[in-house]
Amino acid sequence: MRPIIAMTGDSLVEPSAIINLRNADMAPNMIKNAIVKTGGVPIILPFPEDDSLSDTLAQAAVATFDGLILPGGPDVDPTLYHEEPIPQMGRATYPKDLFELALIKATIAAQKPILAICRGIQILNVALGGTLYQDLAAQNPQSTIRHAQAAPGQYPTHHIKIQPECALAQIFGTQAYVNSRHHQAINQVAPGLKVTATAYDGVIEAVESTSEVPIIGVQWHPENMWPEHPEQLELFAQLVQQAQA
Repeated sequence: MRPIIAMTGDSLVEPSAIINLRNADMAPNMIKNAIVKTGGVPIILPFPEDDSLSDTLAQAAVATFDGLILPGGPDVDPTLYHEEPIPQMGRATYPKDLFELALIKATIAAQKPILAICRGIQILNVALGGTLYQDLAAQNPQSTIRHAQAAPGQYPTHHIKIQPECALAQIFGTQAYVNSRHHQAINQVAPGLKVTATAYDGVIEAVESTSEVPIIGVQWHPENMWPEHPEQLELFAQLVQQAQA
């Protein structure tokens, strides 16, 4: 049987031409396609507007899936890692943050695999006790690579160095060419995670779990790249295989 792969939802801030509603729930189409392509069944978990229900719904949701994907999206609220927002902070969605924090902890407790993408790697790090750069340009002068690319999102724009003998290296080797659409990034790495890839300016590009629970977080967007770069699809295939097991 195909495993059930959940991905957390976001919301459209403004009404779209098709859905004439503010804050309509949505999820990335290319992640859905990657799940189906690699043998999974996708489901979407929208966050509750009432954040007092985050823990309850997260606990209930874990029983419905075999693996979890945390997609990209808005900034993570810095008060969740004990900082106040700086002027360069972007839009954050506090109820989404709370639901994903609860869901990550429940998924790890259930020992189910996680793939975290872009914002996903950031909220994963916060959930486990780490911190973020709210804005790389403002807070990390060592960052000399353009991490918010001007090129279309499916095109790779910078290289990353990958640690040998990690799960990521089994897919890509010790270097990969990736796309880059972020202005936040991991600062202090959370306990339970290890850095497995960095950009050439030192910005953290991937983490993995130090426990037996299979977790990979990547700062780039493999869902946009896999149609032209099939090795990127292996991140989804690996998650589906782990969920199947």
